[in-house]
Amino acid sequence: MITNNEQSKLRLAIQKSGRLHDDSMRLLKECGIDVSNGVNKLKAEATNFPIELFFLRDDDIPQYVEDGVADIGFVGENVVFEKNKKVNIVEKLGFGKCRLSMAVQRNEQYSDASFLQNKKIATSYPVIVGNFLKEKGIDAEIHEISGSVEIAPGIGLADAICDLVSSGSTLFMNGLKEAEVIFESQAVLIKQNGLNLAQQQLLDRLVFRIQSVKKAKNNKYILLNAPNNQLDAIINLLPGMKSPTVLPLATEGWSSVHSVLNENDFWNIIEQLKAAGAEGILVVPIEKMII
Repeated sequence: MITNNEQSKLRLAIQKSGRLHDDSMRLLKECGIDVSNGVNKLKAEATNFPIELFFLRDDDIPQYVEDGVADIGFVGENVVFEKNKKVNIVEKLGFGKCRLSMAVQRNEQYSDASFLQNKKIATSYPVIVGNFLKEKGIDAEIHEISGSVEIAPGIGLADAICDLVSSGSTLFMNGLKEAEVIFESQAVLIKQNGLNLAQQQLLDRLVFRIQSVKKAKNNKYILLNAPNNQLDAIINLLPGMKSPTVLPLATEGWSSVHSVLNENDFWNIIEQLKAAGAEGILVVPIEKMII
């Protein structure tokens, strides 16, 4: 039986070890949530937010959330789609990025998915691979392997593999090459379908904090000095959240301009600002960004 106290807090499942665990704990800290989990503990509670953490194998997290043992979870998007449980993706978290790719032996000529027709494919992701093949109209044999997928072509078990790829060095060492990306993944926040009103309100508060942290990481605060005769041109280069802040400097004919730039546009706009006459440009990281 769930008590009233349990109804007014969230139970969050995260990976018990590894990079995804570390990134998840870092995100919670950046959201102002303090958790002390000690060593080898499978449960922990935050001291300043009504949330309890369960530390689990990543493959088990979708099942725990579907069953309502955990209310929400941080888990790889690839795991969510592979396990195909009845959970909802609430927010993409911006870390744990990876790609699931087809790989073949280096001497093979892979032009498109038709190469896989009537081939044997070794993978730890039979559901995602099966969906990909169905979408492409390809008839191939899937061999599910739980680990060491890269050796399958070398020992004659498969003609191709489908596995998570980061740098591609493991493929290279096994005489393989990346042929086609079939799924882009990152860590996501998932939730179960049975949240009560109080839990949904807590989740909304958590998502608000996560979004604020993500926006801060994707933007930079800049301050610069601009000659007044170039103010209009410089301001037009600065999107900001609404419009730049302009303050007069002690030196006549100059103003200080403050704004926010997206990380993706940063260097291109900085170069244009310099060309327009901006000087003394300072770039400051943003810790939180509330819009």
